Amino acid sequence: MQHSPATGQPVPFATKLFYGVGQMGGQVFRDTPAVLLPVFMITMLGIPAWLAGLVVLLPKLWVIVCDPLMGNLSDRVEPRRGRAPFLLAGALAASLGFALLFAYTEYSSPNVAAAVICLVFLLASTGFSAFSVPYLALAAELSEDANERTRILVYRMVFTIAGVLLGVGVAQPLVFWMGGGETGWRGMGLILGAILCVSMAATALGFWRFRASTVTAGPISLLAQMRIAARNRPFRLLTGMQFVLTLAQACGYSVVGLVFLYPIGNITLLPAFIIAMSVSGLLSQPLWMKTSARYGKLPMFVVATLGWTLVTFSWYLVGSAGTDTVTVPLMGAMPVEEMLVLVRGLVIGVFNSGFVLLAISMLTDTINHGRENEATPADGALAGIFTATEKLAFAVGPALGGVLLSAMGLQSSTHGAIVQSPEAIRAILLLYSLVPGGFALLSLLFLRNYRRSFGR
Repeated sequence: MQHSPATGQPVPFATKLFYGVGQMGGQVFRDTPAVLLPVFMITMLGIPAWLAGLVVLLPKLWVIVCDPLMGNLSDRVEPRRGRAPFLLAGALAASLGFALLFAYTEYSSPNVAAAVICLVFLLASTGFSAFSVPYLALAAELSEDANERTRILVYRMVFTIAGVLLGVGVAQPLVFWMGGGETGWRGMGLILGAILCVSMAATALGFWRFRASTVTAGPISLLAQMRIAARNRPFRLLTGMQFVLTLAQACGYSVVGLVFLYPIGNITLLPAFIIAMSVSGLLSQPLWMKTSARYGKLPMFVVATLGWTLVTFSWYLVGSAGTDTVTVPLMGAMPVEEMLVLVRGLVIGVFNSGFVLLAISMLTDTINHGRENEATPADGALAGIFTATEKLAFAVGPALGGVLLSAMGLQSSTHGAIVQSPEAIRAILLLYSLVPGGFALLSLLFLRNYRRSFGR
């Protein structure tokens, strides 16, 4: 496939499709370890919650360095070979590492298990960095038209939703469907690892001959690229916002499995919740694309974030709806509490898909702003810094959550879920409601001067 970015010209459908499909595997790699790796470590390996958070944190700290390095390397290689070699190598390494994370449960001690999982996750995260950074840089290189880039990212968002459905909605039930225990976890890892590999490798092969006409040849040091990023004020503001907003998401992701196990008390409801969230997110894409074109990306991003925050706060009320039942189409009679969970899924899917789509679209605007004001573009380095902050947030979130859960008495085990204290269950709800909602509101403070920062 060959395509050269040009102002005002639509990007071919095949290009959009090949670009979008890679995000499905990328989302599985991001979401499944964030949601299930802490559960796997706490309930199957006997690792305390605080240590499980540390296991996730340490590899993520490494990618703060690794992502910008991958961006710099891909910028150097791009004029000669494109970004596809990085995409393919990253797809293979990340998918293998993902499968290995859940492949084994018999360790001599929880500390040994923690050390092994930490090492495997570090290696897998390095592979994912080789894919995710050049992949994000491509989004800014496929078109010079801001609205066309948003349309491209709608395809990415469609596969994002598919990845969420697989990585969160299907992954945990898949463990039970395959027999539970070590066999179930290993089977889930192999199946999702294969899907991850196929989707990301498809993007790599689809862009094997692609060259971005806006990227100039010639080496530029990582330090020089960092200076370019520092001079790009819109990029700095957006990246700060994204870190805090992603931290909000990460806090919730780290306990979503525990929320359905304990406060809600029905883990089998999780797939229906994810389906509801995914369907509403998918159907709302035309809405966000049209409204952002009419009213602007920033105002609609704020609307989406505030809506998400309000729904997130409402999770703290789980358990207050009583024992009444209601009839739900296709699902029959169910408790009102569980019906409200599905309603939250529908609503939060709309707002979540909105701010995810628009945040990445605004990122492509800041990268193009840098091209207009710098002699040497640094697309890969900017993408690397942006993804590094996201991954750092997904490390800090579980670490904070692990400390809070341990402090409030959450108990680990080696034979599945066990009864927890009311204080531990309250901590789970806090990490899924008030804590992420507060971070989301805080993130908007970074955008007060975002529009003026472009100097237009």
